[in-house]
Amino acid sequence: MTTITRADIADSICEEIGLSRKDAGDILDMVVDEIRGELTAGRDVKISTFGSFLLKHKNARVGRNPKTGVEAEITPRTVISFRPSQTLKTAVNKK
Repeated sequence: MTTITRADIADSICEEIGLSRKDAGDILDMVVDEIRGELTAGRDVKISTFGSFLLKHKNARVGRNPKTGVEAEITPRTVISFRPSQTLKTAVNKK
């Protein structure tokens, strides 16, 4: 299993569209910054045929250290989850 990096995505953009490597990297940065900005502002992000980045608000609760059994309070927080689109699920499951 390999991991794809930002540089790999920028290289793909560069090859597919014919932009310079710097321009492809700038476009990728703009897309990532836009997604980050929307999530930071408290809004979900939906990318058609790819999936949705959803914000979930978790309340405070009491947790337990599994090793020692000591109780500890887990503070309220917001987490990001990703829900893939049906198109993406179908494409992944064809392999």
